[in-house]
Amino acid sequence: MAPRTWVILGDKRGDNGQVETIVDALGWPVEHRFVQPLPQWVYGKPRYRPTLDHLDLSRSDALAAPWPELILTVGRRPSMAALWVKAQSGGRTKIALVGKPSGLLEDFDLVIASGENQMPPLPNVLVTALPFMQVAEDAVREAAVAWAPRFADLPRPLVAFLVGGETNPFVMDERVAHGLVAEAKRVVADGGTPWITTSRRTTADVVAVLERDLPPQARLFTWSAEAPPADNPYRALLGSADAFVVTGDSISMQVEVARLRRPLAIFPLPAGRFGAPDLWRRGFASWLNNPRCTTPADRWRQRLARAIYRVDYFKLFSSTRDFQAFHRLLIDHGLAVWAGQPLVEPAGELPDDLSVAVARVRALFPEGSSAAS
Repeated sequence: MAPRTWVILGDKRGDNGQVETIVDALGWPVEHRFVQPLPQWVYGKPRYRPTLDHLDLSRSDALAAPWPELILTVGRRPSMAALWVKAQSGGRTKIALVGKPSGLLEDFDLVIASGENQMPPLPNVLVTALPFMQVAEDAVREAAVAWAPRFADLPRPLVAFLVGGETNPFVMDERVAHGLVAEAKRVVADGGTPWITTSRRTTADVVAVLERDLPPQARLFTWSAEAPPADNPYRALLGSADAFVVTGDSISMQVEVARLRRPLAIFPLPAGRFGAPDLWRRGFASWLNNPRCTTPADRWRQRLARAIYRVDYFKLFSSTRDFQAFHRLLIDHGLAVWAGQPLVEPAGELPDDLSVAVARVRALFPEGSSAAS
């Protein structure tokens, strides 16, 4: 018998999709529990602890005995609820968390985090190359068909510019906007069409420069909460563009393009005023927390990483993100190039981390245990 498994999910569709990818590959029957945060915690961050106090229980699925043997979850708010369930079960419930935990790392039985997350090399941590977010391929195809008349007469190649926003330690300012304009002009000079789409996090000064300085051959969609979904070209571009330029802050957009096996260029963002020391901190964390080490020197580094994790109260080195390391990973795997370089078809294969993650989840219930499949 497979263990009784709950899947506790929140209101973030992209996060939920990563868990569902593992659930589908796992093949075990599961019970879904959806939880909704209170209004003040939709964007605010509740103190990380095992609790349900941050949830709107009237809008959430009930979490009640009999308790599950396994919980698969993701994100700050759902994982707090998962930890609460584990406490109610007397510690018998095991938790597999997808993504970087906000704290209490060793209270999880398994943590599955993607390559940008610099996690301490602990026995309960699995670092994968890419996050398990998947592209909604049916929706992409439908959008591509719906937008086909708008794309039909545009000079090719059609190059989609997917613009994110500020994310520590990077800034998005007029320097970035001028760089994007220069890349768009390069596309036009090569006979193609740049189509730029901004996002919720794109700053107003960047939008202003794009609106003013983009060449007339370019197309620009400026994100707005009031814009009808049918006017947003994002999914249509995923299904129709010949190549993509994605700003370095958005790992999710880079992964979507990579999973579609489309030419991808990463547009790096500059560091902010205090960005240089922060980049050093993140780079040191990347060097320190390498879980794929085999040499004696690397094993010494692993021991050092575990020691630092024990005393790193503010998690300066043991649970941070290194965007630049992730960019290098994509480039080293032949899945991307830097903006300004020729846009080429991806030469590398996508890492098969899903089978490894599924095996680690199954290993939480060894063959012969009462809950093993």
